[in-house]
Amino acid sequence: MGTANNRKSIFITGAASGMGRESARLFRQKGWFVGAYDVNAEGLRALEAELGADNCVVRRLDVTDKADYERAIAEFGACTGGKMDILYNNAGIGVGGYFDELPFEDILRVVGVNFIGVLNGIHSAIGLLKATPGSLCFTTSSSSATYGMPGIAVYSATKHAVKGLTEALSIEFRRYGVRAADVLPGLIDTAILPPGTAERAPKEGMFRLIPPIEVAKVVWEAYHSDKLHWYVPSEIAELDKAAGNTPELVREQISSTMTFADEVASEKK
Repeated sequence: MGTANNRKSIFITGAASGMGRESARLFRQKGWFVGAYDVNAEGLRALEAELGADNCVVRRLDVTDKADYERAIAEFGACTGGKMDILYNNAGIGVGGYFDELPFEDILRVVGVNFIGVLNGIHSAIGLLKATPGSLCFTTSSSSATYGMPGIAVYSATKHAVKGLTEALSIEFRRYGVRAADVLPGLIDTAILPPGTAERAPKEGMFRLIPPIEVAKVVWEAYHSDKLHWYVPSEIAELDKAAGNTPELVREQISSTMTFADEVASEKK
């Protein structure tokens, strides 16, 4: 376990793979001290070896366990002198299928990781963020937070909740000098995608396949900006605008693509 030694620091959940792992790599390259957390202990060990033990602290963490989250935050603070420049709430899971056909325990599991886990993280870390000038509370939302998506309704609902929470906290936390922002990624090439999705993804347009490093770059940019919502790719912003202005039209457009949604739902069962 390393110590920050006056370096800036970032606390990343879901760090063992995908967007979290790429963010850990990027911030290490930028000279930051990295806290990497995930339920995937093997992935964390590999990441620690890559980053160097003096440059990071890695720890298994189930974000739904508030008490353990608080312990992880305390341990991180002990390594950073009680500071945290970025809290990156990135951990998330997806369970596809039609809402009425899903086991209710699967629904609650998605809510637990994707939203309760974010609440646990922010509530546990706010003390360190308040103690750090210019700090940022950053969270992974989703393009599915622009309009409720069939086949992943609960996932989509949790990401809407994350987006709304971010907007509210971006105002509330101003009294501490803490910023809040989120990223709304489209189709990112990570393990959360069901088998075959990458091969069927369009080659262009807002739902083309995007490498996870592009999200990591956005986390870096967000730290140096006061922008609230970040879209990857940027065209997702147009869907967000359309969903707000003409939700009925977007509903019909999405309904016309239900064949793809049916395929995703059946593969995720």
